[in-house]
Amino acid sequence: MTTKKEQRRVKIKYRVRNKISGTAARPRLTVFRSNKQIYVQIINDETASTLVSASSLGMETMPKKEQAAKVGEAVAAKAIAAGITEVVFDRNGYLYHGRVKEVAEGARKGGLKF
Repeated sequence: MTTKKEQRRVKIKYRVRNKISGTAARPRLTVFRSNKQIYVQIINDETASTLVSASSLGMETMPKKEQAAKVGEAVAAKAIAAGITEVVFDRNGYLYHGRVKEVAEGARKGGLKF
């Protein structure tokens, strides 16, 4: 059974996804956060393939916001190595606040443009 909060996030997610999509020129950087971990993928929606991904699994213990910033920097480094410099940011229905914001700022610090 999904909670009212989850239903709200899914509604927002689909509303946002109707407006943005990842292309070969500007793939979509999407964020998923659970209570313990944070996951980031760069996706080309035209071919439905994940180009680059990073997560906080296996990272050393630190505050969640710092962890999120490091994941953002890691995905930016992998993306630049794969030849991706510009992305479209997909917050996946989450508020642009806290860990989601830290991922975005970490990716910008790592060299991605969005």
